[in-house]
Amino acid sequence: MTVNGRTIVLAGATSDSGLALAQALLTAGARVVATGRTAEKLSPLADAGAEVEVADATSLASMAALAEHLGAVDGVLPLVGGWRGGGGLAGQSDADFEALLPALQAVRATSRAFDGALRSSDSGRFAIVSSTAVARPLAGGANYAAVKAASEGWTRAVAQGYAKAARDAEEPLRTASVVFRAKALDPGTLAPAVLALWESDAAALNDRVIDL
Repeated sequence: MTVNGRTIVLAGATSDSGLALAQALLTAGARVVATGRTAEKLSPLADAGAEVEVADATSLASMAALAEHLGAVDGVLPLVGGWRGGGGLAGQSDADFEALLPALQAVRATSRAFDGALRSSDSGRFAIVSSTAVARPLAGGANYAAVKAASEGWTRAVAQGYAKAARDAEEPLRTASVVFRAKALDPGTLAPAVLALWESDAAALNDRVIDL
């Protein structure tokens, strides 16, 4: 198995990392559908060859509409991110926490909206990018670590859902949910790890936390 010919959704892909990942997937022969909130921010992705959709990755309604529009999908990666922190525990403001929440909201919305499509694929993959801060949270990054930990918990619950659905249907597991952990997001490291998701059996991948 390879990613060649697969339809991959990059939700909230307007960062430099999103563009780099889209380019790597396109080079490998994938069909890439990239979402963002404005056409202007999506223009570099369109220029690279991705199909672009103005859609809110944090909205279940928006992602469900996109899932219905696309039909068959083989991979979904929510890429909404950002960092705020510092100032010790006293510096962990409610405003910063609210600013970080969209990353978790995107994980929830995309996994729910594309659940049926990914389980229908013969090689469905759902993956998020988390942080090593989950394993060693610091007071000055407590807001960030908490949101990332919640995102990981949700993604592992998605993995359990995939496994249960396969067991209940008495079918082999073909869909996997994976967490990538990075100290700092490096597109040069992330891209090959994402491409490799379609080179391994779902049973070996599902519910894994992979350090980058």
